Amino acid sequence: MIKISEKNSGSVTIIGISGKIDSSSSPDVEKKINELIDRGNKYFVINFAGAEYISSSGLRVMLSSLKKLRKVQGDLKLACLKPLVKDVFSTAGFTQIFELYDREEDALSRFSIPGT
Repeated sequence: MIKISEKNSGSVTIIGISGKIDSSSSPDVEKKINELIDRGNKYFVINFAGAEYISSSGLRVMLSSLKKLRKVQGDLKLACLKPLVKDVFSTAGFTQIFELYDREEDALSRFSIPGT
């Protein structure tokens, strides 16, 4: 069972994920992110503090979300990855694609948002 939370910090949407991000739950994560992008949200921090696991389907959701956001001059940063989740990103070579931060606050402070 996955839990997805949402909160805002200024222009940045913070999505908290708890549980396992796998083939059965990643469509829910993708749907939530897409809904927010469709509403005009462009800057995201995904907080993985509660995520115990991510599969290749979860990685695909993260990558497709990042691509969508970059098309609209948005961005996506990742925070609070547990060692196992971080290892999956690293093994897949995704640490070269995504910005990873130990703390949500650090990720939030790294956005350069026009007009702010």
